[in-house]
Amino acid sequence: MFGVCGGGSTIIPGLSDITFMVKDNAKLFVNSPNALANNYADKLDTADAAYQENNNALVDEVLEDDATVLGRIRQVVAMLPSNNEDDSNFVDCVDDLNREIPNLEGLADDARAVLTHISDSNVFVELKKEYAKDMVIGFIKLNGTTVGCVANQVADGGDVLSTKGAYIAAEFVNFLDAFNIPVLTLTNVKGYKATVAEEAGMAKAAAKLTYAFANATVPKVNLVMGNGLGSAYLAMNSKSIGADIEYAWPTAKIGTMEPDMAVKIMYADEKDADKIAEAKAEYTTKMSSAMAAAKRGYVDDIIEGAATRKRLIAAFEMLYTKREERPLKKHGAV
Repeated sequence: MFGVCGGGSTIIPGLSDITFMVKDNAKLFVNSPNALANNYADKLDTADAAYQENNNALVDEVLEDDATVLGRIRQVVAMLPSNNEDDSNFVDCVDDLNREIPNLEGLADDARAVLTHISDSNVFVELKKEYAKDMVIGFIKLNGTTVGCVANQVADGGDVLSTKGAYIAAEFVNFLDAFNIPVLTLTNVKGYKATVAEEAGMAKAAAKLTYAFANATVPKVNLVMGNGLGSAYLAMNSKSIGADIEYAWPTAKIGTMEPDMAVKIMYADEKDADKIAEAKAEYTTKMSSAMAAAKRGYVDDIIEGAATRKRLIAAFEMLYTKREERPLKKHGAV
């Protein structure tokens, strides 16, 4: 959007796959700021690009000027296929496929940085960066193939899943499935955001996210970088809902709940601090460690952080010819 888009015309960007706005010139509104009850433009300009980027999941990015918008459009279009049967967006990779990345595990809380490091030539094209701080979505290339990424961003939004985060992730997974683009998830989550506002929509948002991953027939790879706890972990493309391959870093924790909480429940009457600490260590080793998860089949392999790029490339190459036939139906209703 380079200028004003108001009223019924807002349906057009709403029907678009990706929407960009120019920072100072673009305006987006169904009802103008002055038409809203108890509001006027000088009080809160709800049509402003910055407001829309932060509060409306429709806008993918706000950019400085027309030239920058056009450049971003070219970059994104170059990464996307024309349709679900087109593979012409594949490009020759000039980056080392086996490039190791030292100290990557130290960035487990910053999925944005991890995606940048593992991608071809360190290029990560992010969408909806300002809308949900706990969730990162966007595109990378792995060995020249476009991969859609969904990741928990602990550094900015905490290690819990929000309604906004679940919503944009579910929408993005549906988009990727429609274009037959493989999905990579980086998981680091231990629960749901606990506020009154979040409670109003969390159940439905989490259901949509779970359904989107389970319904997608594209290659799906999940990497647990940190926490993978509770049903929030299950919703993030876990093995339980259809991930084709699931990896975990050695430091990952995977289970129903945090060891601290589990020990409090199981040893509610225990007063001896040493025994509680011993029980916590035992629970961590036997129930929530990456090794324990691998023994139970929750993850396919435990990989070193430095080897993440080459292992993910190998996984997607193995899944390149994946074909999944589903029973004939009209469409889902979630």
